[in-house]
Parts: sequence; structure tokens; C-alpha cells
Amino acid sequence: MTYDRAGNISNTLTALDLFGSNLKWFRLDDGVMGGKSETTHKIMNDDVNDDADGKLLDFTGTINTDGGGFCSIRASLSDDDDDDDDDDNDNCGFSPNAIGIKLKIIGDGKTYKFIMSNGNTGGGGGGGGPFSRSPSWQCDIPTRDDNIEQDIYIPFTKLHPAFGGRSSSKPSPEVIALYKFDVTTIREIGLMLSLRLSDGSPNPKETFGEGLFPFSLKVSSIKEVTTTTTKEE
Repeated sequence: MTYDRAGNISNTLTALDLFGSNLKWFRLDDGVMGGKSETTHKIMNDDVNDDADGKLLDFTGTINTDGGGFCSIRASLSDDDDDDDDDDNDNCGFSPNAIGIKLKIIGDGKTYKFIMSNGNTGGGGGGGGPFSRSPSWQCDIPTRDDNIEQDIYIPFTKLHPAFGGRSSSKPSPEVIALYKFDVTTIREIGLMLSLRLSDGSPNPKETFGEGLFPFSLKVSSIKEVTTTTTKEE
């Protein structure tokens, strides 16, 4: 069965706000490489945060490690309908002095990843997709398992460059070390649950799972952190 990636992209769910715009999320699972995992992300009522719009994003689904091992959701920061040629908008919203991202989440004890890329995940392109020639940038998100909301700060200095696909198709560690994060190139953000952590090491079964299992990461807020703000704001 062919993985319907185009169908996933056309059937987005709108949730959360970043840079004054609603984010539209689509799923990208290991089915793109023949796996059997499936994301079933959804919008839920947020009964915790008074400053939210009353809705939160539930990144949920089922991981199947038989032939695969990851689920993800992505949101584009590009606006194809925007005809504004203002160079100040070339980085799709991120401030030149952006230093990180802050999330409000409720997890399930698993370790997820926050991902950023140039948004080109196709063959011969970039963005850290399964057939990418340039990296996505990833940081681990350890979560609690007691239904308590967490404030997560992800400094850009903690992001790891990561390549999809098989090990044989990836650049050498020496070449990967040459890549430098540039926030002005970011066109897509996402969340992932994977059998690999952001540094490429295995995600332990205690914080991932084994076999066939469900997962759920609820996100009520995502904000940019700059040198003129603080991660507590």
C-alpha cells in the first residue's frame, strides 16, 4: 500500500498559535518508509489554561515497531498565499534574536522530540525527512506520567542535527558536525515519538515502549523565546 503523504498534508488540523498565526498540523509517520505506526492527532478542550484559546493539540496515535518505529506531526511556517515581498518576513516569523521555544505540555512518561527544519522533506531535498540530504534539528522532550502540566524550554543551542533514512545513506559524523543551526532557514516545526533520541541513541523502552502501544502528548501553548524575553514569560 502506498503511503498517502499528499493526503496527509491536505488534511491538516488547525491548533495553537505562533507569531499571531494558527498552525496547521499534518502527520508524517513511518508508513512513508513501509512502517505500520499511525498518528491520530486531534483537537481537545483545554480546561487548564485561562490564557489559551480553549483548545489544545493532542499528538496521539499508535506506534508499531514491526517494520517501523516513529510517528510525527508537522506544521509549516510558510504562507504560500502571502504576496508580501518584505525581506523582514523571510524567516517566516522567527525573530533574528530568537534563542529558543517554550511549550506547555501534558505527557505520558515517554520521551518525545521537538523538531525544526527547512520544510523540504522530499527526496533530494532537505529538512531531515526519510530521504533528506540536509538535517532536521531535534531536541528531546522527557515527559511526566502523572498528568501534570509541564513548561518546557528548548534552547536552540540544545538542538541536534538529524538525518532520516538508513544509516548507510547518512553523512559521516565529521560532515554532520559541519552543519550549523540557522533560525532564518526554518520553515517547519514538529513533534515526534521515535525509537531514536535526538542524538541518534536508542530511546529506552521505559520512555518509548515496545511492540504495539499507544501514546499521547497534549500541547496547549508554543511560544518563541528571544534575547529580549525570558523563558518564564
